[in-house]
Amino acid sequence: MATAYNSMVGQTDSTPWITASGTRCREGVVAANHLPIGTKILIAGFGNKVFVVEDRMNQRYKKRIDIWMKSYNKARQFGKREITYYVLKT
Repeated sequence: MATAYNSMVGQTDSTPWITASGTRCREGVVAANHLPIGTKILIAGFGNKVFVVEDRMNQRYKKRIDIWMKSYNKARQFGKREITYYVLKT
């Protein structure tokens, strides 16, 4: 399962532009609780774009990936969907 998020206080904590790993949010960042920070993944439907787990989600989300998107509207449009992803490096 995947969702999308932005750097808004209502969707994150009090430091919306800083990931759990200490980097700044940017294209290619994903949040996931079940994969180690630094894990590189490919997400089906995004071509050869490599995403990196640099953020975490609320503890209640165990097997979800949250894709950072700059645009609030694009994140809303993405919604919640089933995805396939491939781990490249752990």
